[in-house]
Amino acid sequence: MNSLDIQQIKKLLPHRYPILLVDRVLNYEAGKSICAIKNVTINEEFFNGHFPHKPVMPGVLMIEALAQTAALLSFASTPTIKADDSTVVYFLGIDSARFKRPVGPGDQLKMDVEIISVRRGIWKYKAIASVDGQVAVEAELMCTIRSADDASQAAG
Repeated sequence: MNSLDIQQIKKLLPHRYPILLVDRVLNYEAGKSICAIKNVTINEEFFNGHFPHKPVMPGVLMIEALAQTAALLSFASTPTIKADDSTVVYFLGIDSARFKRPVGPGDQLKMDVEIISVRRGIWKYKAIASVDGQVAVEAELMCTIRSADDASQAAG
């Protein structure tokens, strides 16, 4: 079983608090799939404004957590690509996103991402985030990996 702790994740992703949204990778199979978790706590900055009377994790952050999980799978699947300051993973698209359950403090967001295809440097994934076995959000995501020097070649 392949897993990653937070220190290993921080070596692969450039994100840091408050935008690093993957706490642990439970398992991954290079070239196929990954399962990761995000522990959602009341201490999250976004709960101060979304919403103070009924804290709900913003959908865009759930999508971002799935995208970060997908980026980890891409790096695990392509050992020839260096995961450092010279490499950037750009989000290219979100298709068929559906939000099915609110996520709040105390929930553990389980993220399952599988590779659908990789063509001409474009990665496409099927991504599902769930809480206690109930789907919270699902979507198809696309990204590309580029040299930080080639930033002008990718859509942001």
